[in-house]
Amino acid sequence: MSSISRKYRRTACTGLALAPLVALAACGPGGPADTSAEAGSGTGTITVWAHQGQAGESTALQNTVKSFNSSQNKVKVKLTLIPDTDYTKTLTATDASKLPDVMEFDGPTMANFVYNKKLAAIDDHVSVKTMANATDAIKAQGEINGKHYGLGMYDSGLGIYGNKKLLDAAGIKYPTGLSDDWTAAEFTAAVTNLAAKDSDGKSLDLQESGGYANEWGTYGFAPIVWSAGGSLLENGKAEGVLDTPAVASALKTFQDWKKYTDPNTDGNAFAKGRVALSWVGHWMYPTYSKALGDDLVVLPLPDFGNGPKTGQGSWQWGIGANTKNGKAAGAFLDSLLNDTNVTAMTTANGAPPGTTSVLAKSDLYKQGGPLQLFADQLATPCGDSHSDKSCVAVTRPVTAGYPTVTAKFSQALAGVYGGADPKAALEKAARAIDQDFSDNDGYKLP
Repeated sequence: MSSISRKYRRTACTGLALAPLVALAACGPGGPADTSAEAGSGTGTITVWAHQGQAGESTALQNTVKSFNSSQNKVKVKLTLIPDTDYTKTLTATDASKLPDVMEFDGPTMANFVYNKKLAAIDDHVSVKTMANATDAIKAQGEINGKHYGLGMYDSGLGIYGNKKLLDAAGIKYPTGLSDDWTAAEFTAAVTNLAAKDSDGKSLDLQESGGYANEWGTYGFAPIVWSAGGSLLENGKAEGVLDTPAVASALKTFQDWKKYTDPNTDGNAFAKGRVALSWVGHWMYPTYSKALGDDLVVLPLPDFGNGPKTGQGSWQWGIGANTKNGKAAGAFLDSLLNDTNVTAMTTANGAPPGTTSVLAKSDLYKQGGPLQLFADQLATPCGDSHSDKSCVAVTRPVTAGYPTVTAKFSQALAGVYGGADPKAALEKAARAIDQDFSDNDGYKLP
């Protein structure tokens, strides 16, 4: 596969994998042949690899492994934590035969690892209860052609954080939820009116300080494409869905916001009250809540005509294709994804729980909770196919060619933000994506 930018903005993306998708190469025996894991005896030692994220996440995972090992004597888990900056590179560089029995991976990389025969379907190895308890959005991220190759302990989501005090002072009427979301024109009007009352003319934070030619560019702003009725990829093609007039018009609107956007080089534009609106994800809630208290409101992204949309997806867990003990691997995944362990992990990182049982009880995300909006968005997943007004949470394309898709789209987005013509930038990106897919026989998956 084509390389992707190795420079990206590492925000405080608690619970969201925005690691660089480095040179995920389709250089092995890739292709459509299915890969199944041997069931084995269901006993013995299994190896588990995971990314070493923030301290709370690592501690929660280590406690999960200790609890599992002490709760029974059939299976022993040997856990290896690998720094998150090196993790995807390590999986990519390691031969399939040397990968562990169970491994964590960034959701958008899953299809590439399936393509290169590094992951096996998990449906025959995890329990029916575990699969049924996963949220529909989590299952959408982990599914290829009816089979599941991954499940996650947590998910992610985007929204607009608003400063109620500043909004009210400017007389701005703002949404209360998905049912009365701003149109793109209404959002632009709010941004413009707020800027007119601001001493420096800046009213919006778009997390721009690290640039957009990276995974944040795709995760953060592909929702504009989906909300405009377009797609990054549909039926293996970008031309005709990414470069439509509606998408070009939507990105022109995005471009126009730049003059009202605080560069946010210190990361505190919203928390310190310099701007009234911040376009970012669930992971900023702890910081923003502490800074604003009751003045913090959580709003959906604006609607460009096809309904409001959000990205979703984060780290997932799967079974190595070359394991000889899929039954034991499945037993560990069943334990990993139980209520106790999912609660511990999402308490540590603040992300939306990936199971229906924990999500319903979460103080943050339950009905009436401060982040209910994110749960409401994830409750109507679109999958990665063409979305319509009936759904909100869209999965980034589940394809082995995703690194090319995200590289070309995010480069186009960055160019547009810098002043490039949206139509020309999108057409160039679409052509490059389609050429890469043509060169690689469409990255066919099992």
